[in-house]
Amino acid sequence: MFPAFLAATLVTVAVPGPSVVFLVARSIELGRSAGLRSMLGLETGALIHVAAAAAGLTALVAASDTALLVLRYGGAGYLLHLGVSRLVARPVPVAAGPVERTTRGLFRDGVLVDLLNPKTALFFLAFLPQFVDPGAGPAAAQVCVLGLCFVTVAVLFDGSYVLLAGRLRERVRRSAAGGRGFDRLTGGVYLALAGAAVVV
Repeated sequence: MFPAFLAATLVTVAVPGPSVVFLVARSIELGRSAGLRSMLGLETGALIHVAAAAAGLTALVAASDTALLVLRYGGAGYLLHLGVSRLVARPVPVAAGPVERTTRGLFRDGVLVDLLNPKTALFFLAFLPQFVDPGAGPAAAQVCVLGLCFVTVAVLFDGSYVLLAGRLRERVRRSAAGGRGFDRLTGGVYLALAGAAVVV
């Protein structure tokens, strides 16, 4: 059972999704360190989803159209806020170093982006129980262990994307027609993610 779970996890995590796009944009915008902090926030949000799935809370949310809409539009609204903030921010010279941002703020952004994504909650609700072995102990405990393994694999893959984006940061910044063009680029990415969160 576990080898099948691991294989499915590797296939799922290896395909870049909205979370990877968010991390790459954050890493290019603010640097590798900021990307890693945002990644830790994302994975913490994922762990909260795992705990909610194990406790049965995700099933309650999934049964409520209102709760799903609140999560969907809450997440889209937060991404919209991030996008607009970049579009109206004062231009930063291309030669400038990474923009200073508090560790707490970067971590919080990651947690909220993941936590307010109903697709993540529904994914764990549908994915993890498939690999629960009825004869191997309490289902909730197995869901927690499987979820922890999934998030660990996600950290490895997401961390690789962050490190790669961090290395490409200066090249992307210089090709974005200066600070204003760079802000528009990253702001546009966040707005696109906000739109995808509502439409898809």
